[in-house]
Formats: sequence, structure tokens, C-alpha cells
Amino acid sequence: MIQHPTAIIDPKAELDADVEVGPYAVIRENVFIGSGTVIGSHAVIEPYVTIGPDCHIFQFASIGAIPQSIKFEGGETHVRIGRGSVIREFVTIHRGTGFGGGLTEVGEENFLMAYTHIAHDCKIGRNVTMANNATLAGHITIGDYATVGGLVAIHQFVRIGNYAFVGGKSAVVKDIPPYVIAAGDRAVLRGLNSVGLKRHGMSKETLSALKKAYRIIFRIGITLNEAIERVGAEVEQLPQVVDFINFIKSSERGITR
Repeated sequence: MIQHPTAIIDPKAELDADVEVGPYAVIRENVFIGSGTVIGSHAVIEPYVTIGPDCHIFQFASIGAIPQSIKFEGGETHVRIGRGSVIREFVTIHRGTGFGGGLTEVGEENFLMAYTHIAHDCKIGRNVTMANNATLAGHITIGDYATVGGLVAIHQFVRIGNYAFVGGKSAVVKDIPPYVIAAGDRAVLRGLNSVGLKRHGMSKETLSALKKAYRIIFRIGITLNEAIERVGAEVEQLPQVVDFINFIKSSERGITR
């Protein structure tokens, strides 16, 4: 372990041999940090946090503080961060709650820019980008490869689908399906995230099928049930189309329209 002499590391913390800990960082008990991870100066890692290998936690980040919930009554709850995630300055990630599953989870290879806040019991997929000051309330789920713009605020229990793009300064109060762009206060759908999907290597066939499914669901003015039936009958059932429809069918908060 490469530890600056001013860093404070509890003896009950477990850090792999090549973890680097910067000046004045504080790492509490019951913390586990994987190989190759760098903890920046003045960062604070509270109890019951597991950080995977090859992460970079920048200066002044705060990970594992107790949740900002008036119902939280203490107890052992956790934060888990996957391999290769980058967590920039002043990011805050809070522990889960007993009533919410007990775990706040950030997957692999995520990029959380400065001042991002992830509240209790959120579940973040892999390769997610959250821009500066993006803010998640409790119990939010964000799918793989999603992008959340700067100054975005997302209401508790909302779900953001895979490959979705949420434009900056949006207020999100309902679920956002996968593969789409949403923006505004309150957020509304702006179409398919075509540029992002092309960058991720989606085929022309996939893009065409998703565009057709999107048009049937959101553009032609029939009921949601009728639209879902038409997508099943008229659109090739590629995995992305199935994901798109299943997300909509499973929504409990309602879908952003």
C-alpha cells in the first residue's frame, strides 16, 4: 500500500498492497479496496464500503456516509463500487437503507463527474456517465451505458433505461425508456438516441427497428396497450426492441412521454 503519512486508515480496513492513498484521506473500518485503486487527498471513505480494483477516487469525494433519510435508524448497510470507476471531486455516494435493500451500488467503469450525488439504495449499471451536479434521489435505477447530463435532478424510484441520454438541467419525475433522449423541466422525450447508439456500434437494422417501435409507441396517438401489440406484430423482435417494450410494460411510476 502506498500511503501518505498524513492519511488516516483504520486498522480494520482492508486495502490491497498496491492501493494508493493520498494526503489527509480518511478510510474507516470495514472498508475493502481493490488492487490498483487510487484514493485522492482529503477523500473520506466511511464504513461498509467496497471499492473494486482500478478505480480512481478524486480529492474531497465522500463515499459511504449514512443516508439522508428521516426513516433511517442505523444498522449495517453498504456501498459497492465496481471495477474501473472514476469518481471525481466532491462526489457523494450514500449507504443503502434497511427498508430499501441495504445497498447502494455503482457498477463497473462508470464516470461520475464533480459534485455528482447518488442517494441511498440507487443502482447504477456499467459504463454510465453522470455529468457535473447530476443528482439522484433514493431508490433510482440507471441502466448500462446511460448518460445523465449536468444539473439533472431525478425523482426517487425513477428508472433510466439502457443507453438513454438525459439532457442537462432536466427534472425527471417518470421513467425514461432505454435508447431514447429526454430533456426539459419536466423532462419529455425528444426521440431516439441515434447518435449515442451509433457510437456504441448498433447496427442499421437495430436502429431502424427501434425507430419504428418508438414511432408506434409515442407518435401515432393510440393507447399504450394497442401500441405494444402493434410493435409485437409489426417490428422485428430484436433484443433491443424487446428490452424497450419490457421496460415500458414494467413501469410503475409511468413513462416519460
